[in-house]
Amino acid sequence: QVQLVESGGSLVQPGGSLRLSCAASGLPFNSYAIGWFRQAPGREREGVSCISSRGGSTYYADSVKGRFTISRDNAKNTVYLQMDSLKYEDTAVYYCAAIWKPWGQCEVEKTYNYWGQGTQVTVSS
Repeated sequence: QVQLVESGGSLVQPGGSLRLSCAASGLPFNSYAIGWFRQAPGREREGVSCISSRGGSTYYADSVKGRFTISRDNAKNTVYLQMDSLKYEDTAVYYCAAIWKPWGQCEVEKTYNYWGQGTQVTVSS
């Protein structure tokens, strides 16, 4: 069974930081690119960031560029999203997702194969 489990979401003040984790199992992790997506109530799902299967290529949405950092540890089958300088507009449920892509750059506009259940990030004063 393929499973992606997000963790690390919580309530945080503006300007604060969080690190989200996505732990994967049941798939050849190093053949999958991993994306982070978020969805706020009343908004469409947004591709936040992604990382290629070996970690050599990354993508960031303009809204988070310079504030978020994606990384992966293939030995631990885990992808991280370090979120710094958080803003109110970062409030959303954050999902990680996996797409089979053993080579090349990652793309958030692709149809991802597997999805986690999400973790809530709330930025509030």
